[in-house]
Amino acid sequence: MIPSLERRQFLQGTAALAASALLPQFALSADKKPLYQISLAQWSLHKAIFDKKIDNLDFAKIAKTEFDIHAIEYVNQFFFEKAKDESYLADMKKRAADNGVQSLLIMVDREGQLGDPDKNKRAQTVDNHKKWVEAAKFLGCHSIRVNAASRGTYDEQIEYAADGLAQLTDFAKPLGLNILVENHGGLSSNAAWLSTVMERVADPHCGTLPDFGNFRISDDNWYDRYQGVEELMPFAQAVSAKSYDFDENGNDTRTDFLKVMKIVLDAGYRGFVGIEYEGHQLDEYAGIRATKKLLEKVRDELAGDYA
Repeated sequence: MIPSLERRQFLQGTAALAASALLPQFALSADKKPLYQISLAQWSLHKAIFDKKIDNLDFAKIAKTEFDIHAIEYVNQFFFEKAKDESYLADMKKRAADNGVQSLLIMVDREGQLGDPDKNKRAQTVDNHKKWVEAAKFLGCHSIRVNAASRGTYDEQIEYAADGLAQLTDFAKPLGLNILVENHGGLSSNAAWLSTVMERVADPHCGTLPDFGNFRISDDNWYDRYQGVEELMPFAQAVSAKSYDFDENGNDTRTDFLKVMKIVLDAGYRGFVGIEYEGHQLDEYAGIRATKKLLEKVRDELAGDYA
């Protein structure tokens, strides 16, 4: 077995390589290499989609025409019954291509607990996720985002979650897909716990998607978001810039974006940073624009520090 530190260094190196490989070729020119690209997570528009004001099939076009964003992250809830519908997926793929938009990943929910204590239920959950791996492959994504929900003691949940993730990763690897875990409630929002799970899986095709906001473990028990992002970044192959409301200077009122993006960049990450707006003061369109403006401002402020 590889010692813990060596595993972490190995995974950090492979994750950084994977993240840099996601940058489109035009962004890699010697004279115009951005610190990071900005993508749009579909959850930012969940109210409009659930209210049927916009359709999932129009997501790529909206990202391009409304926000000038050229990379997107889907949410399976918005086309939950279409994972095996090749005609529907082909339409999604064509619309993204027609708008010059890159499909990055699918965020997968409602398919069971990958860390279920019952090995048969755990295996069923792995099977439930396979269709989304195949759909992501069809759409040209690099990953699916999953949850590491489990039950039991702290250590038991490490074992259960690592087993489920390893099984799903073994399925995804031959397809060239990655399995990414988001801090998303329960022990997954405890970055020390999730980091240990990553070390237990010890596979470069299994990584994290650090979310700036999802560090609520239970009730009023919160993990420090900056410490959490720092601990999850060695395994990161995507990043979720969760935003809420904004002050008069355009800064998020819950997260110091300058501070957290320095943590992201100090880890060597140069991939996409996805906007995931969940605020209430601004409507979804205005919130997405405000988050994009903030990420661009931070990128400009940090450009000289990472030349």
